[in-house]
Amino acid sequence: MTEPGTVYIIGAGPGSLDYLTLRGRDLLQRAECLVYDALVDEGLLGLLPRGCDRINVGKRGGQPSPPQSEITQLLVKLSLEGRQVVRLKSGDPFIFGRTAAEVQALHEAGCPVEVVPGVSSALAAPLLAGIPLTDPVWSHGFGVFTAHDLDLLDWPTLARLRTLVLLMGSRHLEEIVHRLRQNGCRGDMPVAIIRWGGHLQQQVWEGTLLTIHQVTRGETLSPCVMVFGEVVRLRRYLAVSEPTQNSKFKIQNSPPHHPLTPLPLTQKTILITRATEQSSAFADLLTAQGATVVDLPALEMRSPSSWAGLDGAIAALPTFHWLILSSANAVNFFVDRLLDQGKDLRALSGLKIAVVGRKTAAVLKKRGLVPDFIPPDFVADSLVDHFPEAVAGQRLLFPRVESGGREVLVQEFTAAGAEVVEVAAYESGCPEVPDAGALAALKQGRVDVITFASSKTVVHTAQLLEQGLGAGWREVLKGVAIASIGPKTSDSCHEILGRVDIEPAEYTLDGLTEAIAAWASASSG
Repeated sequence: MTEPGTVYIIGAGPGSLDYLTLRGRDLLQRAECLVYDALVDEGLLGLLPRGCDRINVGKRGGQPSPPQSEITQLLVKLSLEGRQVVRLKSGDPFIFGRTAAEVQALHEAGCPVEVVPGVSSALAAPLLAGIPLTDPVWSHGFGVFTAHDLDLLDWPTLARLRTLVLLMGSRHLEEIVHRLRQNGCRGDMPVAIIRWGGHLQQQVWEGTLLTIHQVTRGETLSPCVMVFGEVVRLRRYLAVSEPTQNSKFKIQNSPPHHPLTPLPLTQKTILITRATEQSSAFADLLTAQGATVVDLPALEMRSPSSWAGLDGAIAALPTFHWLILSSANAVNFFVDRLLDQGKDLRALSGLKIAVVGRKTAAVLKKRGLVPDFIPPDFVADSLVDHFPEAVAGQRLLFPRVESGGREVLVQEFTAAGAEVVEVAAYESGCPEVPDAGALAALKQGRVDVITFASSKTVVHTAQLLEQGLGAGWREVLKGVAIASIGPKTSDSCHEILGRVDIEPAEYTLDGLTEAIAAWASASSG
């Protein structure tokens, strides 16, 4: 009989990885299956090990979502299969979540369970906006409530609180104000609304009970934390992003920007179609510009069908003059296999190394090696044209993807008189099923830009979208800008998707991020 696996119910905190507990990080890195909520930051999913199943059971107001009973049954089922399951919830599991029902059901089924606390957005969002919930003068305490159902709240009692914090109230702002005024709150009571607290796209609106509805008119407020009380006035003194003179410490409000001066990609949602393990760096670049990032894994990196070719090349390393590495995957799979064969980096001492792209060079450096040559245009086509020495008579080792790679390097080096030995170092394939969260974001019209960093991601994304959305998947992309990292990828976009809206001058992830930000500024202007 299979021993039940442990279900770890983890509070993800208010937003980014910065606010996840160390215990939560450790468990995510060892999870076999993830069941997660809608408000969980996509960046946390980059911690998951390869092969971890992901199940999005997110609940968002007004949108279809699995009933709680189904989620509870799913957790029991996964545990009874013997799997180590992480149930990832935003904020803290025991604050306005339905964790108690999940824990009770798991106990009744004999499934081991552990609950890991998280930082609630009710506490973090005001702090990150520079609003203290308690103050020796203005507030000796505070109350936190959910505004999901206003009729369940005792409004005369709430109106007497010095500081009131409401969650899940974005659709009821006008009625909340009305009920507070009706129960004796002054019209000049300060109000702050904090959207996406703890994320780089955080926004804060300030007003009073009389003005806040006008201040936020036309704005999207969800998900938000609302703060009512005199402590809101302290924000002008505490919402600092620079240390004061002679001060060792400071309050660092993250992000240190105001809705009047938003980041270029604030309120933009970008869909990334890279391999899961490669998307985090790109996601960091985009979120630094204020974007919300959604992953649609379109590549899975795997071992080649046979290691024979690479093993033979490693055994014959002294016979080669140059090692050509055209991707970060080639670097990692090659070095890993070198070490698996009982060798170390000294085996490469007689080789010069050429790489394509800054990213490949950066990954190579992390593995303890420095390239001898990087082509100036960061693309494979310029490698031969700018090669630092004559290649005639040279023997080149080219570890590469097993199938689907471009032949230009081999053809041009061979034409120039070099002997090129190609060996399969890894294989890239299409995931078996599309990510449910990414499909939902597309169907609901929440995606502004979809990005492609290789021709394979274009091909695989088309397959995944057709599988998940049916024959009309192209219609879903009509209002979505298509961003390509460079000319070859753009060719595939034109062939399969019919257009390209964004292409950077520099064919790197930094360049692509800048191009998307420029597009966003132009389109909003």
